[in-house]
Amino acid sequence: MASPFTSFWMAGFECADHLNSSRQRVSLLKETAHDLLVKHDYERLKAFGINAVREGICWSEVEISPYKFDFSRLERFIEAAEETGIQQIWDICHFGFPDDLNPMNPHFKDRFVALCDAFATFFNLNKSDDTFPFIVTPINEVSFLSWLGGEAAETEPYLKGEGWNVKYQLMKAYIAGIEVLKKIDPDVKILTTEPIVNIVPPLNADDFQINYAAEQHELQYQSLDMLCGRICPELGGKPGYPDILGFNYYYNNQWISGFKEFLPWVNTAEDMRWRPLSSLLEEAYSRYEKPMIISETSHPGVHRPEWLNFITEQCIETLSQKIPLLGACLYPIIDRPDWNDITLWHHAGLWDHDGMDANSRDIYEPYARCLNRCEKLLKADDSLISYEDIEIINSIG
Repeated sequence: MASPFTSFWMAGFECADHLNSSRQRVSLLKETAHDLLVKHDYERLKAFGINAVREGICWSEVEISPYKFDFSRLERFIEAAEETGIQQIWDICHFGFPDDLNPMNPHFKDRFVALCDAFATFFNLNKSDDTFPFIVTPINEVSFLSWLGGEAAETEPYLKGEGWNVKYQLMKAYIAGIEVLKKIDPDVKILTTEPIVNIVPPLNADDFQINYAAEQHELQYQSLDMLCGRICPELGGKPGYPDILGFNYYYNNQWISGFKEFLPWVNTAEDMRWRPLSSLLEEAYSRYEKPMIISETSHPGVHRPEWLNFITEQCIETLSQKIPLLGACLYPIIDRPDWNDITLWHHAGLWDHDGMDANSRDIYEPYARCLNRCEKLLKADDSLISYEDIEIINSIG
């Protein structure tokens, strides 16, 4: 399998359009003005050798009434990609559903299938050539979304104690969506995007706490196991449905089970519970044996360069184990506001946005210099990128 990506480093544009904890609709594409500046944003990426991006179609905006769709707002995105030579990877549902719909609605699956059908048809009619493969994430972060809406009650359907049921309904729609996508375009590639985490017991834990943490750690794979048909076979999952596994990893992806406490992302204390990202990726690869990417990663504030150095080191370590890691996506590439307080900006992007001027794009120079160094570091050693079955050289330029 040749890498389907045009660059190792990718960029993600925040596209959440869900109802937040206050039941207010957010539209982060609009808050960041990416919907207006898409071509300029793509041109900025080219200077860093970033040629692939993650985008979202914003379901709440394109389904104007049940089963009726208007994708005209996406024409600007497709045109910008073609004019700049940028490859787009599409989230059909990032975070967000139409006002009258949530995963527990009996019509959720049918309407999601209709969305997949309509978008795939639209995209194939509007693209000018077949330079890039059609790569789609049906639903982003099912594990997190089912917790957010089914356990924490911070988004639709605002439930507690229903995480499993929300996850089940999301995966029912996910799998049915893949089936229609493959009918329209048999060559479509399915990219999953799920958090990769490390859940550990407290220090001096008893047997119960140790076993409970291990069980909680295992649950991170439920969505992928459903997709591959390992559990809940009635949903129709198949081992061949995911083509590439995307894993989202942030500084707070390792925590202590039963406590609101995170392990530091730098293991200065030499805590034996902490695991390198490369170890977590190896665990996932051993389980599924699929090519993978880091589909989201970033750090807020002044530690952006240090975080990127850490991620690059982990990428190199993963590649040295002959694991087909095809890329890493800097997410968000443009700074984003908080979902629940859009006046609060995270300062996590390669470019900051001041939240006032729609054209604001202030590059964070330490991050930019670090990215240039990291790109050279990844290219420096050809021994890291020699595989019999993965033409990884093409994916890193």
